[in-house]
Amino acid sequence: MRSSNPVFSRRGFSRDNGHAGFDAAPQAGAAAGANPYAQGTATNPYATNPYAQQGTQPGAPAPARTDAMTIDDVVTRTAMTLGTVIVAAAIAWWVLPVDQANLGTAYGVAIGAALIGFVLSLVNSFKRRPSPPLILTYAAFEGVFLGIVSNIVSVYVAPGAAMQAVLGTMAVFAGVLIAYRTGLIRVTRRFYGFVMAALIGFTLLMMVNLLFAVFGGGDGLGFRSGTMGLIFGIVAIVIGACVLALNFKQVEDGVAYGAPREEAWLAAFGLTVTLVWIYIEMLRVVAILQGDD
Repeated sequence: MRSSNPVFSRRGFSRDNGHAGFDAAPQAGAAAGANPYAQGTATNPYATNPYAQQGTQPGAPAPARTDAMTIDDVVTRTAMTLGTVIVAAAIAWWVLPVDQANLGTAYGVAIGAALIGFVLSLVNSFKRRPSPPLILTYAAFEGVFLGIVSNIVSVYVAPGAAMQAVLGTMAVFAGVLIAYRTGLIRVTRRFYGFVMAALIGFTLLMMVNLLFAVFGGGDGLGFRSGTMGLIFGIVAIVIGACVLALNFKQVEDGVAYGAPREEAWLAAFGLTVTLVWIYIEMLRVVAILQGDD
């Protein structure tokens, strides 16, 4: 099963790529305390994966990994990636003026940073191995884009919108994490299919709206402003929250099944992409609400 989300498009949530699926669970060894990764293919989902050590044959006992990903690895890499976004956004906010004389330049830099970030996200998605420098570079350009856009919205549309969007994004993250850890959200194959269908459908609709805006002028079909914009912004936040649950599931499976430590960068990249999505939509919703006052 493949996905348009960079996190899931290569190694996550698939039984045919050597990784654990949604309904899989670590198998216990023959005795208490046994290592499930010392078993054959019947119990070890990584026994035939591309990260298996050289000389390991399918079905043969696999040595326990000494470089397996941990939660601390994911937390550290995510903090580095999000920290890069925040620092770049702060620098862009304070260095690039958005007054009337420089507004055009600011828009140009923001669009350029967004395009470069988009290209880097695709590169990171299709690389066979996670590249920390490319992931951090993506985070830097994404931060520049967010810093300029947030500053423009705060100056011309809704003062204080950026801080409200940050708090809203943090609230969504905390809420989804608590719901996931307490079992209120269960990520199954059906849940995955529903979220991916909603994500693809929403993305296609927004692309159509963008085409109408580019060639027809104005706001296209009107999906990104006014009442319709508010509704679609809330829908986008809900979809982002669901994708966040998929991110948590990927991290949990990666830790449980002994994914290589380098995969923590992939998890950090996925979490960053999702949180940026939620922040942008939260900023849009706040701007629409305050703009209507």
